[in-house]
Amino acid sequence: MMSPQEQILVALQDLDLMLKEVADRQDQFEKLGFGLGGVEQLRQARSELVQQLDGSHLQHYENMSKRYGRAVTPVTSGMCLGCFASIPTSYRSTLYEGKVRMCQNCGRILYFPEPTGVRTPNPPG
Repeated sequence: MMSPQEQILVALQDLDLMLKEVADRQDQFEKLGFGLGGVEQLRQARSELVQQLDGSHLQHYENMSKRYGRAVTPVTSGMCLGCFASIPTSYRSTLYEGKVRMCQNCGRILYFPEPTGVRTPNPPG
């Protein structure tokens, strides 16, 4: 389960990627006749998320964003998908519950996505 700070960091990265795409492709969108309404709402939502973040997490997020582009990365099969380094198994323990975890190799902020589509079979009978 992701901590509230991790959830905010993931949402912040998603918003930043949307804003970057709009900025990078604004001319293209306008030539195709697409309006860019809603950009101000994205900026406002980003501002609201930033206010909810711990200052040290925001600073680390911004540093990693400048360095890598994507500051927040999932862990899959015990591996950071940013640099493909193995993550200590202790990161899944209750010791780290509710805390923001960083990759010991690249420094990116890690999150463990909730498994989807996993169904337990119904017991017979």
